[in-house]
Amino acid sequence: MSFVIEDVLVRDDPVGQMVPLVLDSPHSGSVYPRDFNFVCPLPALRQAEDTYVDELVSAAPEAGATLIAALFPRSYIDVNRAIDDIEPELLDGQWPEPLRPSDKSNAGMGLIRRLCKPGIPMYDGRLPVPHVAERIDRYYRPYHEQVAGAIDRAYGRFGTVYHLNCHSMPTFGRDPATRADFVLGDRDGTTCEPDFTRYVAAFLTSLGYRVRVNDPYKGVELVRRYSDPKRGLHSLQFEIHRGLYMNEETLERNEGFGRLQSHLTMLIRHLASYAGDAVKLDAAE
Repeated sequence: MSFVIEDVLVRDDPVGQMVPLVLDSPHSGSVYPRDFNFVCPLPALRQAEDTYVDELVSAAPEAGATLIAALFPRSYIDVNRAIDDIEPELLDGQWPEPLRPSDKSNAGMGLIRRLCKPGIPMYDGRLPVPHVAERIDRYYRPYHEQVAGAIDRAYGRFGTVYHLNCHSMPTFGRDPATRADFVLGDRDGTTCEPDFTRYVAAFLTSLGYRVRVNDPYKGVELVRRYSDPKRGLHSLQFEIHRGLYMNEETLERNEGFGRLQSHLTMLIRHLASYAGDAVKLDAAE
């Protein structure tokens, strides 16, 4: 069963028996709002999308997990940033509350992007304060409400929940022999139990993939906000190398798409069992 907020998100609920597992894909959206008056080239802008990530993990509901996917692009507003991570210089007036721009904002990649890519401006001027506030109310808040709600429902039922925050990453590093296929981010062991990170890494390694942990991506707002391992709230950022499944320039699927999707379906099923076993262990203690 799907719950849809038009142009904002899709939430696919578990089919059959529910397990304490939630996946979200915050950057796979490609529905560009009409008021997104960017001035950069669209092909360059689309490089910010986590194209097809929601499709790669679409087996989650069949495994008993909840899957939430954004429909809007991260370049319009990035739900993986704190709500106050805004550059004051981007606005045409005073923001009504204190702002705390991070290093991401200072690099032009905050909640509202100033740059399409380094050296390429997103807009030809400053943005009206009411317009930015509307983006937050229309897109940011509903997305976080759905992620929080799914995690709360699972936690309320099971007392434990595992959250996989799904992304894609562009090619970095010239040597294919040392390039990571997956990067797992748990903010240096603070957002989930170490066994969960190790389990995901070991499973992917067993399939022949190269896996790194917290290098170079540690996880940002979505794993930070919804994690508390001591209380049984475990969040892990999951980055997939785009070259495994698509042409990074044209955004077309390549011959590896089906194989990778099959492997991620296997991973999700194993994670569903992992989460279910954790609940059984908790109940037995």
